[in-house]
Amino acid sequence: MPSYVDALLEEMERRKDEQPHPIRTVYFGGGTPSILPVNQLARIVAGLRRCFDLSQLEEVTLEANPEDLSPQYLADLANLHFFNRLSIGVQCLDDQTLRLIGRRHTAQQALDAVENAHRASFLNISLDFIYGLPHLTSSTSLTSLTSLTPLISHLSAYALTVEPGTALARQVEQGRVSLPGDDEVVRQYHTLRQRFEAAGFRQYEVSNYARPGFESRHNSRYWDRTPYLGLGPGAHSFDGRRRRWNNPDGTVGEETLTHADAFNELLMTSLRTVRGLDLSLVPEQYKEKLHRQMQPYIDCGWIKLSTSPSQPSTLHSPLSTFYRPTPDGLLHADGMAAALFI
Repeated sequence: MPSYVDALLEEMERRKDEQPHPIRTVYFGGGTPSILPVNQLARIVAGLRRCFDLSQLEEVTLEANPEDLSPQYLADLANLHFFNRLSIGVQCLDDQTLRLIGRRHTAQQALDAVENAHRASFLNISLDFIYGLPHLTSSTSLTSLTSLTPLISHLSAYALTVEPGTALARQVEQGRVSLPGDDEVVRQYHTLRQRFEAAGFRQYEVSNYARPGFESRHNSRYWDRTPYLGLGPGAHSFDGRRRRWNNPDGTVGEETLTHADAFNELLMTSLRTVRGLDLSLVPEQYKEKLHRQMQPYIDCGWIKLSTSPSQPSTLHSPLSTFYRPTPDGLLHADGMAAALFI
């Protein structure tokens, strides 16, 4: 672990000039950062403070596994006076299913982690949750989760994706595990959305729900295509025109986006949000064709036309027209975007 942090700090020093503007959000993620001892996290924090302008920092998130969040770890983390948001990988709250998907924690450990984080004065807590898992129905998979709503401010909920080559994939292929059908997965999506909205949360992206004011500022900037700097193995960066990524072998990949690439990305990211696609951001030459292609989705109730955004944003004119997905449309966001690509 010290060698990993050494390499990360070296990359930070080497690339600090790529980020001349003040940093507004920092996200420790893309794996299991909570496995690092707090003294190693402190070294990374010191490097960030040394290399970047943090005077306008708004949000710093640490992704964490429930089994790592002991009361002592959380107390030491709080003493860094840096992290103000935790994203805890609960995934589900059923021990049998957690074992099936290869998670090390138990349901009780997940519940304890949330309570311990709250006691340690982490008041901006997000949970990662998976629905569409084997054995679980729309009622059993959500009852324990909704009991945590008084302690959390954000939820990221994803439909299960079975990755090829995993133990779960092999069990599904062998017929030892059966997955719920599409209708059941859709029921779980709607049940989750309804329960969290009743608890005061608002869906603002296909997979994300938040209390007002607690939307993930970091992830929202991905969807707005704001430039960002990614450090570490596999990390991606974007400067507004070019994408860069760190390959596993230490080399760097890079691509410059064409106008078509940029438009397609705008479609893909915008249609995943309840704010929708701001027509003022669409190049003039694409607008007429886009409206023709959107009409079937408007007719079937997946897209609504709106003359104002669903939430304030400095990037959007209040007089703009928005193509906004409905709750049913959000389920088909990726498919709609793909059909609209140029």
